[in-house]
Amino acid sequence: MGATLAINNNKDRIQVNLKLSSLTTEEVGPANDLATILQGYTSSTLSAGDAHLAFATDVDRGLHCRPRRLDCKYLYDQRGSELFEAICDLPEYYLTRTETQILTKVAEEIAAETGPLTLVELGAGTSRKTQLLLDAYCAIESQPDYIAVDVSRSALDKGRRMIGETLPTVRFHPLCASYQQAMPIFSETGKTIVVFLGSTIGNFSEQEFNVFFHQVADNLTMGDYVLLGVDLHKNVETLEAAYNDSAGVTQCFTRNLFSRINRELGASIDLNQVEHLACYNEAAHQIEICVRFLESQEIFIEPLNARHRIEAGERINTEISRKFTLDGLASRLAAFGFKTRKVFSDPDNLFALLLLKRQETHLHLE
Repeated sequence: MGATLAINNNKDRIQVNLKLSSLTTEEVGPANDLATILQGYTSSTLSAGDAHLAFATDVDRGLHCRPRRLDCKYLYDQRGSELFEAICDLPEYYLTRTETQILTKVAEEIAAETGPLTLVELGAGTSRKTQLLLDAYCAIESQPDYIAVDVSRSALDKGRRMIGETLPTVRFHPLCASYQQAMPIFSETGKTIVVFLGSTIGNFSEQEFNVFFHQVADNLTMGDYVLLGVDLHKNVETLEAAYNDSAGVTQCFTRNLFSRINRELGASIDLNQVEHLACYNEAAHQIEICVRFLESQEIFIEPLNARHRIEAGERINTEISRKFTLDGLASRLAAFGFKTRKVFSDPDNLFALLLLKRQETHLHLE
């Protein structure tokens, strides 16, 4: 089964055209093994050569934009994934610590609310936090199915080893794919909960947010769930410290993207002349992360034979991290057909988990 999404952004309305192939859920049938179903998706993902060309093309396209920008998904090669794991343990980076504390307290309540189902995690990484959730589902189902979706194969391999050691009854299904490639799976996994933790949703622009939840809603069925982790709006000092740690790990994480461009695309960027910057835009409720070039440099993209001159002082945007208010977010999600069943937060209201249930949608679909 495949899906394509066409977007017509006409002022204040986004129209979605979702086209499914002739393979339906009924044709797949409940008797098919989940691993067999997933094999079809694995074989349809990009080859190494195609992925390399896609990286080159996306970098070239982003450097042609004004302001210049790079897609944050390319931060997560093997080295980037390792650095992000280190960021999650930093004292300034409250997000992972706080979300883990919340999950520790409420995982059993979430499992009791939803009952047995298939867990599909988008951006699973090494599944470190998700172990808490899986442990709760192991208590109500002997062999829960868990589909871990991530663009980093090394992170998935590490997650599979960790889950295999700590929760051997979990049926772990790694899928190295983008969110969009994975979403058609939702309709083939029976009753499902989509797990989207870490406030990754904050990395999406307004339009990307809308497209994402259109796609999730279109691929889930009535009664399915979403568990969404979101970082909440708070004081500027706490937010900016989380993305400008004193040990400089976040700077290494951002610079690694340019190191990857050097390694994979034949560039020769002087990383010592690339400065990490992260500031909070209070009006937009978002952290804005970029690099500033301290001296003029050329970025050469060998697969495309393309060159880009970056002047001293020029910035390249690498990531945003939007922050949310609970009331505003719940009303927005309702427009996509998701009812907020439960909200879990910490005592300081730094972070929240929203358990959403797929209801009828009122969006304009064609």
